[in-house]
Amino acid sequence: MKDKYLPIGTVVKLKGGEKNLMITSYLIFSIVQKTKEKKIFDYGACPFPEGIVESSYGIGFNHDEIEKIIHLGLINDDQKKFNDLINKSADDIKKHYEELANSEQ
Repeated sequence: MKDKYLPIGTVVKLKGGEKNLMITSYLIFSIVQKTKEKKIFDYGACPFPEGIVESSYGIGFNHDEIEKIIHLGLINDDQKKFNDLINKSADDIKKHYEELANSEQ
């Protein structure tokens, strides 16, 4: 998967995954339930086709975990501009989240 970040609404299958996921957000900060580790994921998603069934339930994953793009979300001029912006600022955003996580420990 070369193109990072895929448009909102893109449906993907993750490596080793059983369920398709639809991308709903970018650069989400989350606490991994099993390990309580604080992580920043490239994408936030919900199961497809069910969608967001509970507001506290979300799925975070990174770009390199994508096995296959099932359906590509809308790409228009607004999305292209936003994609440029997020690609330029992703490292700064991740650094900020990491600083916040470390300050809470």
